[in-house]
Order: sequence, then C-alpha cells, then structure tokens
Amino acid sequence: MHYFIKTYGCQMNVYDSEVLAGHLESMGYSPTDDEEKADILIINTCAVRQKAEEKVYSRLGRLVNLKEKKEGMMLVLWGCIAQQEGAARQIKERFPFVDLICGPQALGRFPELLQKATVSPSCVIDTDLTGERECLPVKRGDSFKAWVPISHGCNNYCTYCVVPYVRGPEKSRLPEHILEEVEELAREGYKEITLLGQNVNSFGKDLQIEYDFADLLRDVDRVKELQRVRFMTSHPRDFTEKIVRAVIDGEKVCEHFHLPLQSGSNRILKAMNRGYSREVYRELIKLIKKLSPGSAVTTDIIVGFPGESEADFMGTLEMVKEIRFDAAYNFVYSPRKGTAAAEMKGQVDKETKTERIILLNKIQNRISLEKNRELIGTKQEVLVEGRSKNNPDMYTGRTRTNKIVHFASPENMVGKMLTVGIVEAKPWTLTGKHN
Repeated sequence: MHYFIKTYGCQMNVYDSEVLAGHLESMGYSPTDDEEKADILIINTCAVRQKAEEKVYSRLGRLVNLKEKKEGMMLVLWGCIAQQEGAARQIKERFPFVDLICGPQALGRFPELLQKATVSPSCVIDTDLTGERECLPVKRGDSFKAWVPISHGCNNYCTYCVVPYVRGPEKSRLPEHILEEVEELAREGYKEITLLGQNVNSFGKDLQIEYDFADLLRDVDRVKELQRVRFMTSHPRDFTEKIVRAVIDGEKVCEHFHLPLQSGSNRILKAMNRGYSREVYRELIKLIKKLSPGSAVTTDIIVGFPGESEADFMGTLEMVKEIRFDAAYNFVYSPRKGTAAAEMKGQVDKETKTERIILLNKIQNRISLEKNRELIGTKQEVLVEGRSKNNPDMYTGRTRTNKIVHFASPENMVGKMLTVGIVEAKPWTLTGKHN
C-alpha cells in the first residue's frame, strides 16, 4: 500500500506533511512519487493567496478520472483551504469524490479520521481548531536538516492574512519539548534545524514563564552535535535587541534575519494592522547591521494593498533602496475571504499592481545582484542540499546567510558541509568552486 502527498504553501505545511507521512508509515504505507500508484493521495493546501487556492482546485478537477479508475483509493484534502469558513462544505459539494477533508489542527486525529473515512459512505469533515500536536510521528524529508515548530497559530490578525483564522490562536510549545526534539535530531545526525512559527519572536508569551525566543535560541545553540540553527518567520512588532545578541553570541545560529516589511508606507502599515512604523522598522535594521554587520537581511513585501497610492508605493521603493535587502519575496495583494482587507475600499486594479510588482522586482534584483557580487572571491561554508534542479551536474547548497550556491563536483556531496569559493553571482544564486 502506497501514499502520495502533494504540499502547497509554507514551511509549516511542509512539516505537517512530514507528520502525515509519519502517521502513514507507522500504519504500514510506503511513499510513492507516482500519484497513480497511490492508495492514499493527500493534497496539503495553502490559503494565503488566491493563486495557491486555484492550483488546488485545478488539481482536484484533474484527479476525478484517477479516482474513478483506481477503485479504493482514498483522496484527502488537508490543510488551510479546508479550514476557511464554509470551504469544507463547498469542496464536498463541488468535488464529491473527495473522501476526507481536514484542517491543519486535526494532525493528531488523522489515523482515526482516515479509518472513519474508509467506511463512511460520504466525505468525512474535521475542521475543529483544537488538537494535540505533541508526540506525533514524523517522517523527515531530509536526513541532515529538519523543521522544528516552536509554536502554532497566530495572534497578529494582519488585515490581509487568513492564518489566524485557519490555524487558530498562537500556542507555544513548552521549551523542554522543543529541546528534547532538537537533541534527538542531533543524536540522529541532523546538522541543521529550523525553528518554525508564524511569529517566532512572540514565542513563550502565552506560557506565562520568564523565557522568550532569545532564551530558546541560546539553549538550542548549546546542543553539541548540531552545526546550524535557523529560524523563521520574525515579526518586527516583537523583534528585540536580545534576539540579535543571541544570534551573534551563538556559534550555530545562522546570521540571517528574515524580517517582513510588507510596506514602506505608514498609512498602509496601519491599515494592515502591522503594529510598527517605517521608522521603527528602519531602526531595527540599523540595530542588526550595527551588531551583526555580516548578516543577511531578507524581507516580504506586498504591493497593491487596498488604498495604496502611488506615494505609498514610492515609500516602499524608498525603503528598499535605503535598506538594500539581500533578497525580497514580493507579492501582489490577493484578497482573502473573511479578512478585513477584502472588504476595504480602494481595491487596486490588476494593471496597476502588475506595473508596481515589475518595478519593485527590477529594483530588488539589481540590489540583490550587487550584494551577491560582493561575495565573489570569498570562501563560504555551504551545507549541500542536493543536485541542482536545473542542472543535474551541479550541486546546490546554502551559506550560513542563506545564499544559494551551485557548484560542480564528481562526488556525491549531499548532506556535507563544504568550503566553496564564490566565482560568479546572479540576483538569486551564487556559483562556486569546490577543490
């Protein structure tokens, strides 16, 4: 019996898929890369943007023939799309061949839900926002790097974002549980772990203990067998000097800060309910560059938020040019049902949003290229992640500052930590030479 999982969305979704795989393998199933061979086919969904949602519905439409052809195959729709208000019932009506529809909090209940769906004459739905997420089986996607959630859910309620509605309120894991998981991974030979949360900086606030994210970083850094520690995503609202000092004082915590700006306009930041101003954000970046000058800083930016004027957009470009991010993940605003922004006046037309994203990407790509060219001639420590997707003769890895490096090697280097000399730079990647 085989299973196939297709994952859309963020790193938390990737981790959730690893838990689903862990459940299935403990039940005797084996993975397959061919969905036609699958006895259980799971689509783990993302609802953050309209495009991701459309991809899921398109894929479901294509699966109807496979479901009819493969008798007994279980089709599961998992994740954030299912958790949206009214979505599960609509999916059941539109795609009646789906056997099980679950929100992300049902991870601990998956085996019993699957068993229930196997014998049910109609689709089984579970969108309860409560659920146990500790001590669940995990089938890791890699043998040398791993995701470790430190919290689940979100309390920020940015007006454009569905995450608090589909993943529930923020709930921090107990520090001892996180450290036990990290120590076990280190004993198993994992070299790099990434601490995950919708807002890692607010970790521990709900636990009512004198222990915060910076304390956790310092404790994880002390795990002997580990070589690298990463974290994402940070929120400027809760970002502190203590976190920066935990990074620079640590031996293993990587010098990379992903700090979403979202907009360079105070008016738009307020409408987004981000909880900081451009001036506050600017001071945070100055703090990072002062205390940790070799660090990389990356960001997220949304263009075309409701009411965004040309002056607001120019404010974003001004911040990008001033801060000079190593990379920026830029997105066109996508209305999400149930969020406050979806009902706001002043929705920006598609043509304007397209023009703005093209200009923003052009400016950021130039800056990224200039920043990457500064690394030509340097030697970088690289953890090799696999072969390049575009050139199987090349290997791909990442520096401590999260720069992607491609290099040639006659030997299998996957999972190894190497020193690579940088010889060429592009906006998103570096090319290196390993002796």
